Amino acid sequence: MEVSKSKIWKAAIVLIILLLPSLFYLFLFSGKHLHQSLPYFGPKKLIEKEGKFDTVYFTIPSFRLLDQDSTPFTRDSMHGYIYVVDFFFATCPTICPKMATHMHNLQEKFKDYPQVKFLSITVNPEHDTPTVLNDYAKKVHAGPNWKFLTGEKDSIYNLAFTGFFVSAMKDTLAPGGFLHSPYLILLDKEAHIRGYFDGTSTTETKKLEDALKILLYDDFKAKKKK
Repeated sequence: MEVSKSKIWKAAIVLIILLLPSLFYLFLFSGKHLHQSLPYFGPKKLIEKEGKFDTVYFTIPSFRLLDQDSTPFTRDSMHGYIYVVDFFFATCPTICPKMATHMHNLQEKFKDYPQVKFLSITVNPEHDTPTVLNDYAKKVHAGPNWKFLTGEKDSIYNLAFTGFFVSAMKDTLAPGGFLHSPYLILLDKEAHIRGYFDGTSTTETKKLEDALKILLYDDFKAKKKK
């Protein structure tokens, strides 16, 4: 009888170990917001293939910039990861510090999820060299999952306007001399835009946190089907 109980306990422990990842995800991502689906932003088109119609959603265009370590960073570098992206500049006297604080807080909350990464793109590349961005990254306590990008001004502005549909420009009337979007932009693993959230607002950042959980949960479900 004792041997039988021992075997039952061993079997139960093995079962718990096998189910632990699933139970952890279900516990972490429990809540009614997980039953919601996130919208897709940007133009979309309907294509026909083998007599069936499918919707193709907008993805951000190809680009090539440099990160704070002078390493090339492209759209291909983002493949397979969930990204939160913002536009900023290192000498920004107004909204950027608050945006950086919220990016840092999100970084800390999702540090155990390597599939979630963060990207900040300067709108003042003439000043914000890789060296400047490296110092800024240390200032805002950025971890290895948070990159800061610089490059040609025209490439960055075009990427902001036509790739992310946000503002980025010089403006002598704006504080610090540059006008840029306050949004934290959520991208899924296929580089689709899935949400815009005001990076100066704690309430909006909490909504972004919930949206990140939805994408993580959707990714978890997709992997279970394979």
